[in-house]
Parts: sequence; structure tokens; C-alpha cells
Amino acid sequence: MAKKEDTTLAQVFHSDLFGKREAKYEFLNNNSLKTIAWNTLEASAPNHFFVNKNFDVQTIYDKGFKVNELFPLNNVGIVTSKDAILINDNKESLIKNVSEYYSIRPNASLIKRISYRPFDEKFVYYDVKIIERAREKLMKHMFSKDNIAFVTVNRQPLSNPTTYYFLSKSIITNGFIRSDSVSIDNLMPLYLYPETTDQQTLDQKNERTPNLNAEIIWQIAEKLGLIFTNEKETTKDTFAPIDILDYIYAVLHSPTYREKYKEFLKIDFPRVPYPKGRDTRQCASTFWQLVKLGGEIRQIHLLESPIVEKYITQYPEDGNNVVTKPTYQNGRVYINETQYFDNVPDIAWDFYIGGYQPAQKWLKDRKERALEFDDILHYQKIIVALSETDRIMKEIDKIEIE
Repeated sequence: MAKKEDTTLAQVFHSDLFGKREAKYEFLNNNSLKTIAWNTLEASAPNHFFVNKNFDVQTIYDKGFKVNELFPLNNVGIVTSKDAILINDNKESLIKNVSEYYSIRPNASLIKRISYRPFDEKFVYYDVKIIERAREKLMKHMFSKDNIAFVTVNRQPLSNPTTYYFLSKSIITNGFIRSDSVSIDNLMPLYLYPETTDQQTLDQKNERTPNLNAEIIWQIAEKLGLIFTNEKETTKDTFAPIDILDYIYAVLHSPTYREKYKEFLKIDFPRVPYPKGRDTRQCASTFWQLVKLGGEIRQIHLLESPIVEKYITQYPEDGNNVVTKPTYQNGRVYINETQYFDNVPDIAWDFYIGGYQPAQKWLKDRKERALEFDDILHYQKIIVALSETDRIMKEIDKIEIE
């Protein structure tokens, strides 16, 4: 008779030791495995951690929907393996680089816009025969000017969790919002577009369709007491894909929500709660409040809101505009020894989006280059966008989400 397999999990013990190296050495010299005060860890599937975790709120968190399940078609950003050749700020320079490196006559129709970093749009030579990982089946849906995509990562580094969300109206690189080797950027388009061919018939439909999970949308509609429409309508009692996007964008910019569920946001794609309320009317009221604020952040992050042109900074000194070593001192962002952006708030300089601090990263990526007039205006828009994001996040935090 076969012996029954023992499936009992082993006990796991944990102890923390913080301080300077000398103090740690002294502690280890004066203790043994028997004298250390160990904590017994609770084993919780599917993630069996080797440190203490607070799982008291997991049941509530798990009731929400995962964003990668909401957007069925999603994938990692492209990898060119030759960014210096295939990606550039300038179309003419891009064509020159491609022509010289590959000894070909570049096809201008293959030049596409690409979101390279937050607030940093460039051009890419999108030739699927050259690019190492073009993700063509997904990226082709982003070639329409009318599309927009949610961008997040599959796990968030422990050093800076819960800030890994942004938007794009173009294709993205893998590395768009993350700066580590642990996580990967995922592009999740709001709409999918049909194939178009030269042989398209008159009765062939050319309508875009939402890239949204019908079951999740049905549950949201039921809670709201509203009718879902594929496109935004002015009709009362309806909601559309853009409203869903704005809703989740608002939720994921709630400081309270991020803090409450930070342990879970670190290990997988984020979950978003279904709209909450005593009844459909209250659910809908909360939903629309969040949609409004999420929409404001969306427009600000895409630099489409008029508010980003209401500059709060100045660029008072003349010079060659060459970025040498960006530094921040007393509200001034120096690009070189004499020239600076004045009245830059601390929150804007330090603000994180993904693994980057855009107010710093944007300038560092332009080291040894002279800023053009449009660059100077663009940087001032970034400062407004970051400051406004912080302000709106505080407004979102006044709304009870979950």
C-alpha cells in the first residue's frame, strides 16, 4: 500500500534587523538561531512570501477586476534593440540614421510616433522586418489618431510601488514607464480597429470596437443602472469606454487606495473595485465624480488640457540653452551654470511616474543639447502637469472608493 503523501506546508519564521553594519555584526556575534526572536509567517496561496504581509484586506481587493482582464488585448511595448538608430526626436535625422546604418532608402510611411518616456514623444522607424519585437498585432491599433491606451506594469518594484500608470496615444517602448529589469510595460488599447484592404467592399463595416471585457462591463452597467455604448453619447443614462478608462485612472491615482492595497499592487497587474454605493443612484454618482477627475488627469497627462499652458514657471535668463547638469536649488531648475526655470515646485521636481521623475528625466535625456523654443515651453507644460496631478490626486482622495 502506497504511503500517503504529506501535503502539510512547512513552518516559515522571519526576523528583521535594521541598523548600521557594525550593530548587525555585533547582534549576529551575540546571538544564534535559538536566541533570535522569530515571527511565524502565515502561508497564503498563491503567493507564499518570506516576509510579513498584511492580507487582512485581500478579500476586499480580490473583488475588483484586474486591468489586464478588462482590456483583453494587451501586450508589452516594442523592443527595437537599436534605439539610437531607429528612434529619434527628428524625422530627418531618423531617416538619415536608418539610411546610413542599413544602406536602404527609408520608407516615409513607416515613420510613426512613439511614446518613449512620460511626456517624451519621439519618432520610430517601424519596420517589422528590422525591429526585434514589433508586437504588430497589438501596435497596429495605435496608428489611429483617435485611439488611446492605458499603460501599466505587471509588477511594481518594492522601492517605488504604486505609481506605475500612464496613458499613450501612440505605440510605446518596453521601458516607457519602468526603469528596472523586474517589471514590463503593458499597452492596453481602448479600441480595436478592423483590417482595411484595397479590396474592401461597400457593405464591409469599418467601425472600431471597444477592447473591453463584456462580462466586466455588464457588471459595471448593472451596478450603475446605466446602458453601455461603444462610443460616447450625450444620451442620458449611458456610459462609454472613455468613461471606464477615466474611472480606473482616477481610482489608481487615489493615494489612499494605493496605500491600502500596496502589498497587492506590487505583485501583479492592479485590480480596480467595481463602483460602490448603497444603490444604483449612489453608485452612479460616485462613478461620475471619479470619471470627471480621471478625465482631468488624462487630458493633463496627454498635455491636451488648456491648463498645462497656464505656466507657473519662468525661464528668465538668456544664454546658449545647452543642458549640462540639471540641478534643483530653491525652486530653480538649473540647466547650466546661468540658465534656469524659476518657481518650480518641489512636488513637481520630485514627482514619480513609473520608475522615472519626469521633471528630471526629460532634462537628463537632453544633456549636451541646446533646448529649442518649443522645448522650453514643453518643459514648462510638464511642470504644470505634475503639479496639477498632485492637486487632483488630493481631490480624488476625498471620494470614498473602497
